[in-house]
Amino acid sequence: MSKGRKPFMPQLVYFEPDALEYPLGQTLLEKFKQEDVEIRYTTSHNQVRNLPGENDFQRYRIAKSTLVVGIRKTLKFDTSKPSAEYAIPFATGCMGHCHYCYLQTTMGSKPYIRTYVNVEEILEQAQQYMDERSPEITRFEASCTSDIVGIDHLTHTLKRAIEFFGKSEQGRLRFVTKFHHVDHLLDAEHNGKTRFRFSINADYVIKYFEPGTSRLEDRIEAAAKVAKAGYPLGFIVAPIYLHEGWKEGYKHLFELLHAKLPEDTKHDITFELIQHRFTKPAKRVIQKNYPMTKLELDEEKRRYKWGRYGIGKYIYPKEQETDMKETISNYINEFFPKAKIEYFT
Repeated sequence: MSKGRKPFMPQLVYFEPDALEYPLGQTLLEKFKQEDVEIRYTTSHNQVRNLPGENDFQRYRIAKSTLVVGIRKTLKFDTSKPSAEYAIPFATGCMGHCHYCYLQTTMGSKPYIRTYVNVEEILEQAQQYMDERSPEITRFEASCTSDIVGIDHLTHTLKRAIEFFGKSEQGRLRFVTKFHHVDHLLDAEHNGKTRFRFSINADYVIKYFEPGTSRLEDRIEAAAKVAKAGYPLGFIVAPIYLHEGWKEGYKHLFELLHAKLPEDTKHDITFELIQHRFTKPAKRVIQKNYPMTKLELDEEKRRYKWGRYGIGKYIYPKEQETDMKETISNYINEFFPKAKIEYFT
């Protein structure tokens, strides 16, 4: 295990009653009984209220270290464009404190982490979606609503899913993480069907906007291990954020990545590029949860782009967007000429 951030261990765990009818629920209960973790029982995650803390600021931070063990009742999967056909729901919420994260608004008043123990039912549903689309390949994204790697050392749900998709004909799994705790996933029988992606960024962005996550060096070290274990590898550069010296900052990122990844693993790498964006509701939540943030959230400096569900987002002006896209694409072409840029958004 790298010398960096320790694997996540919740301070407070809630169990929904049905969760204990599943083997994983029982396993987690035994595990947390052996740790110095407070265990509570709740009829439903919606009843998880009155978290300890003197004020909103404290309660938010305690919620981020609270885990709710329950079952996923809704087995209808959301779509997950552009990275996959479906989002596969193993968990929601995240222990990271990324200031810009869109989960700030989607999780809203419930920033605690939830893990679902009815894994077999979720995988059976995935199989149905694959059967419906057969013989097409169906891709499933496992990190739309959480950083699944961040809790998998506790649950091994992701490992189970990797091996499930490893045996499937038409299924592919993909997920992204900012954590380096990957050792237990290296021996999974993935058969090349899972693309293991890491979220990476310039030092400035990680330092100021990604507290509670693994250091860049640790992520890259983990990526090298994952590549050596034969997984198809990918990187999400997100959010691409314009700051003083951003061109040098991002160049340094790609230099480091190039230096640390084993040469024989550089032929099948994907990059996804996402510029920083925010919505009006997100801005309010960010400023409440991180009142000292340096994150630039000035609508005057952005252009407005209509979004799904009528909530538009603020992205960079056209000229800056073009400069950003060309600069980052050029770095990728220079350091990883065989890599594929999947999209820029």
